[in-house]
Amino acid sequence: MGLIRVPRDELESCDLSIDAVYEGSRSGNAGDDPLGALLGVSNQGGFRHLGKRETPRLLVITTSMSEPDWPDHLDPETGVFTYYGDNRHPGLDLHSTRRWGNVMLRDLFARAHSEPSQRKKVPPVFVFQNTGTYRYTRFLGLAVPGGSGLSVTQDLVATWHHARGERFQNYRATFTVLNATRIARSWISSLRDGTNETRDAPKEWISWVNGGQPTALRALPTTVIRTKQEQLPDQPEDVQMLRRIYQRFETCPTDFEKCACRIVEMLLPNVVSIDPTRPSRDGGRDGIGKYRIGSGITAIDVDFALEAKCYDIDNSVGVKATSRLISRLRHRQFGVLVTTSYLHVQAYKEIREDRHPILVVSGADIVNILKRCGIRDCLALSSWLTANFS
Repeated sequence: MGLIRVPRDELESCDLSIDAVYEGSRSGNAGDDPLGALLGVSNQGGFRHLGKRETPRLLVITTSMSEPDWPDHLDPETGVFTYYGDNRHPGLDLHSTRRWGNVMLRDLFARAHSEPSQRKKVPPVFVFQNTGTYRYTRFLGLAVPGGSGLSVTQDLVATWHHARGERFQNYRATFTVLNATRIARSWISSLRDGTNETRDAPKEWISWVNGGQPTALRALPTTVIRTKQEQLPDQPEDVQMLRRIYQRFETCPTDFEKCACRIVEMLLPNVVSIDPTRPSRDGGRDGIGKYRIGSGITAIDVDFALEAKCYDIDNSVGVKATSRLISRLRHRQFGVLVTTSYLHVQAYKEIREDRHPILVVSGADIVNILKRCGIRDCLALSSWLTANFS
């Protein structure tokens, strides 16, 4: 089945379908946005509402998924959608944003975690992603507050950030995309006119409203072998950051093992311990660590091995290096391969097709991990390298 595309003249009468693209006009201004005709919301902003701010009839989230400082993300395997609120610059209180997006997030999650009568007041949240073509947008799904395994204190968290020397807070919100592949126009129309005819609503929405347990839209993974271009950063400033790391450790690659250990800790918060091995006694591994699954007295620690390769971005990690790591993995261990470069396609294929439990962290991944942790440019990177690996 090909990609569904809905033209501008059908927006006010069409259903919503997962991954369908909804086209707007092409005049080159904000009026091109299709979401006004599609759902009745305004034509600007990442977090929009229909109706009164205190009691919205529906909410719309739009995201580009491409802002490194605000890494909105949809995990297709779990249906979990992570969204960052609208206080994205210093100078304002957490809840004093111009469009009141964070206030609505706060109220939304408070109602979702309250008694059933309050949960019935939670408006549907429709999630869209900008396609990058004009103002066309792709429908990601109908979402509800919360995620599987998260407590009421974990699915909406105020996190600290800094910019221009000032600290400020913003929300990180966790939603679950429901397994509702089609949203009927009749329900959308009833939401727009305020009647909210639940007989037209998806059964997954009704089930969540009544019981509070979401049925997530889960997509089974396929074998993914990333290309060289997908493993390396595509922005000049990001390439410069990666080269800065390589230049720092190129004369003594064994020192890069300490850096790789720190990157793994930044990527996997549940790492209990990780240490580089001594070159004379590494047993073919550059580092060893323990990763904790669960919490409290029920938690278990799983051993993992690290392979760290400080290569220039034009020099790929080949089969020899990956085979070395694979051969050193013991029963019930997994491996992490960290490189400032990329995996050769043959090495990547062997890992994926033979289903070896190895996490690949390539050059682009390293830059994204650093940026998520506030290290967003070469100046900040240099300071971090000096402070940690002098």
